[in-house]
Amino acid sequence: MHQNDNHPSAAELEYKYVVSGDSISKGVVYDEARSKYVILEDNYVSLLQGKLKGALRNTARFGNTLLKGFGNLKRDVLKEKPDMVLIEYGGNDCDFHWEEIVNNPEAEHNPKTDFPAFESMLRDMIDFLRTQGIMPILMSLPPLNADSYFKWVSGNNPASEANIMKFLGSVTKIYWWQERYNSTIIRVAESTKTKIIDVRSAFLQQPDYTEFICRDGIHPNRAGHRIIYDKVLEFLSSSEPHLLLDGKGQALHSR
Repeated sequence: MHQNDNHPSAAELEYKYVVSGDSISKGVVYDEARSKYVILEDNYVSLLQGKLKGALRNTARFGNTLLKGFGNLKRDVLKEKPDMVLIEYGGNDCDFHWEEIVNNPEAEHNPKTDFPAFESMLRDMIDFLRTQGIMPILMSLPPLNADSYFKWVSGNNPASEANIMKFLGSVTKIYWWQERYNSTIIRVAESTKTKIIDVRSAFLQQPDYTEFICRDGIHPNRAGHRIIYDKVLEFLSSSEPHLLLDGKGQALHSR
């Protein structure tokens, strides 16, 4: 961070932030009225824009895995030279190619990023940022709604459901599988002493977290983005208060 023992100039108060992630950070939600994915205008990243000292750049992309995101992050970091990068991955990494499973449930199927690769790449990303003098911050995964997601990936087709079930064994395995990747993010945060924003716990504290997830079972909806935003703000207030505007003037407009 650009700190100065004397009086920091205006330029030194201009922090730069990058959000590196997938469709959750991109703000993608499923619009039921239009039966398609759209970008939610007041997603958690855009809600944060007016709260921070400096510029926040969102480089998240729909469908991003850690591998794709890391490649782009290296380029973005060299160009942007941010002070802090928020890392939000795992939802696509732990996902399977469901059509292939439907067509051949007996075969061996691997997730988009296998488990050991996900962990080692996350560590590499943290190391890379630290060698550049950038603070990495991890984010845990919002919980998925296994029943809705199972219906979604099988297209509500009984034959597809039967084949996916042959592969899975039970719908609960979808939740458990994603939970493994989430626990890896938490383990990596602990072992590398990297700060983490635990949005998963914020969802699970709700009486029924599924109300905050879209019909596809995986993307947080508008109210879900508010939960993420509140959790990020709570983290910054307690851990990095110097990055927040002081609540006067423009800091109030996004509420």
